[in-house]
Amino acid sequence: MIRARILTTALLLSAIVAQPVCSDDSQVVDDAEASRALSRAVEFFRTHAGVEGGYVYRVSADLTKREGEGKVGPTTAWIEPPGTPAVGLAYLRAYQLTQRAFLLDAAIESGMALVRGQLHSGGWDNRIEFAPEDRRRYAYRVDVDTPEGRRNTTTFDDNKSQSALRLLMELDHELEFRHEEIHEAATYALDAFLKAQYPNGAWPQRYSEFPDPDGFPVKQASFPETWSRTYPGKDYKGFYTLNDNTICDMISTMFLAWDIYGDERYRDAAIRGGEFLLLAQLPEPQPGWAQQYNHDMQPAWARKFEPPAITGGESQTVMRMLLTLYVRTGESRFLDPLPRALEYYRSLLRSDGRLARFYEIGTDQPLYFTKDYQLTDSDADMPTHYGFVVSSRLDRIASQYERTRRAEIHQEQLPLALRRPRQSPALTRRAREVIDALDSQGAWFDSDRLRYYGDDDDTRQVISSQTFSRNIVTLAEFLAAR
Repeated sequence: MIRARILTTALLLSAIVAQPVCSDDSQVVDDAEASRALSRAVEFFRTHAGVEGGYVYRVSADLTKREGEGKVGPTTAWIEPPGTPAVGLAYLRAYQLTQRAFLLDAAIESGMALVRGQLHSGGWDNRIEFAPEDRRRYAYRVDVDTPEGRRNTTTFDDNKSQSALRLLMELDHELEFRHEEIHEAATYALDAFLKAQYPNGAWPQRYSEFPDPDGFPVKQASFPETWSRTYPGKDYKGFYTLNDNTICDMISTMFLAWDIYGDERYRDAAIRGGEFLLLAQLPEPQPGWAQQYNHDMQPAWARKFEPPAITGGESQTVMRMLLTLYVRTGESRFLDPLPRALEYYRSLLRSDGRLARFYEIGTDQPLYFTKDYQLTDSDADMPTHYGFVVSSRLDRIASQYERTRRAEIHQEQLPLALRRPRQSPALTRRAREVIDALDSQGAWFDSDRLRYYGDDDDTRQVISSQTFSRNIVTLAEFLAAR
């Protein structure tokens, strides 16, 4: 049963008037100018940067080269943000703020790209292929009745399938559950993600088959008696995965599903995910979390630069998610791990106030890798593609914990309606900057290089999905604030 209490965003919008806003003579912006910039930018981006509603990370300024996490051709779209789902959500946000029909059309087009890229396993791989010859390699639901002989791997890594499902669910809600293809794809994905959840509440990094519950007994996390300092090269994709915030993203996705559809199965899945976070806290004297756990609930290797260790990175997202779980459920057990975990991680801070990504089991010694991927305790020769040192958010988490605990905040459902932006000189200034940066074609160019075309590539300006998404929401916020 759909929860009727969820507000529609249209109720938060006001009529747009034509008077200009200015903080000084150089910052004058009128609604007509902002509206023209928004429509020109969307038209250009849909036409020249997109492929059938799908998007990648960056496109060269001359439109000849495209990339996601690697080179891609003109008929490939990318899933991981800031790819297709992130662009689609930006269109949807801009529509909800302005009620401009072309924005909803663009969001639906991106949603339908995801429908075409959904696998029989329920979710999405890292890309969507649109060329017929490339589609034959994948078990796309819209193309074949069974997945046999085709790639059918759903991935939760880096918020891929979670972000895709989020766009479909939010579109489904905006369209009042009347768009049959989008609604069916969203509910099919949700049913699959419930089946992919392990009995202890965790999710894998990726899967192509659902786990047999009898094969995965529920255990509390523990330390291995020994662990190899040499990468063993084993398959880690079915491990219980906190790496890149996989399980925390899944918990958020399930709470959103509950908000939208009111099905208690989704709330239960989110809570079971939270129960895994409790199980995954390692014992004293190292009461932190690891990036991934094997099925004995012990820290384990993933890639060659991700050893079994205490993580100073994903652990901070875990602590924030535990606060969210308390707010959403009112159950104090989700607060219980935080005081000791905060104390422990503060003891690990480096001299520069940051945290290492990895700390050695048993010693708390920071661990790094050399450029040739040798495990070391020195940060003098680290590869640059990975965050082996991360910022500390411990003070903010501690402050949030104290406010949450004292206020006894408890809200089982959060409203989906967008808050109307407030008119301000800062918002006007941002809108002015965005409009001024738009070129005559309707494109925003960043001074940047493509990551995967080598040092010989002469690209120095790119069209970025991240910049586009941010800028159209800025223009929409300016118009809505009026």
